[in-house]
Amino acid sequence: MRQLLFTAIILAIATIKSVTALAQQLDLTKVKAFELQLDDVMEITDTTELKIKLKAVEDNYLQNPSEINKARLGIIYHETALNLSFFSNTAFKGYAKKSYDHLSELCTSPNTAPALLPFIASYRASALALVSAETNDLKLLGEAFTLFDDAITRFAGVSYLPEFLRGSVSENLPWFFFSKRRFARQDFQAIIDKQEKDSAFANWKIMSFTYWAWAKQRQDKKYRTQALTYLDKAIALDPNFKAGRKKVEELKAAFTK
Repeated sequence: MRQLLFTAIILAIATIKSVTALAQQLDLTKVKAFELQLDDVMEITDTTELKIKLKAVEDNYLQNPSEINKARLGIIYHETALNLSFFSNTAFKGYAKKSYDHLSELCTSPNTAPALLPFIASYRASALALVSAETNDLKLLGEAFTLFDDAITRFAGVSYLPEFLRGSVSENLPWFFFSKRRFARQDFQAIIDKQEKDSAFANWKIMSFTYWAWAKQRQDKKYRTQALTYLDKAIALDPNFKAGRKKVEELKAAFTK
């Protein structure tokens, strides 16, 4: 028993040291620089814009198959699967798998820039969740959440993305996945907590969606005042309806009936 306990402690210490070492390798300035290069392919809700962007990103990758262009391609494939494949029986089926494959190649490559990994690992996990939904393979959903756990352990301190994407997947699961749906409350709250400590932690687009998601998860009367405060913040962050404002206004209208 003592030997097993000792072994467990050693493994835990090794894990902590490994995660700490990786965190030290991640230059926050470089992480933010990559975020700027990826921002235009993340969280695209306009399907017309998405189709135009998809073609442009594919063309850019063919002309210059660089690491950042491959990451952009993997992410735009994810957005295509999320926003278009569920509304088409043919044209965009398989894009979730394409996203997962591209991002897996980057994620497992020893040459990938460490500061790019928070984005790659997070979208890779989400892409696998989309593959699960498209194929009705629940085993893949479990594997996706294992990937999310790893991404959060490694990168949630420097990027909103692991928690944001896990929360987004969790909130859309059917009720009987209650053990996974609970992550939605946990993850969006975590992002808000970090944003309150550092206003540069997440950008306006992500916070618009995050405040809406927090309120959506807490529609009880006891949360009403805080929820309305967050919905007003979400509206103020998105004056041009480029993020979550449409959904925010719909939810606020339901609250105030």
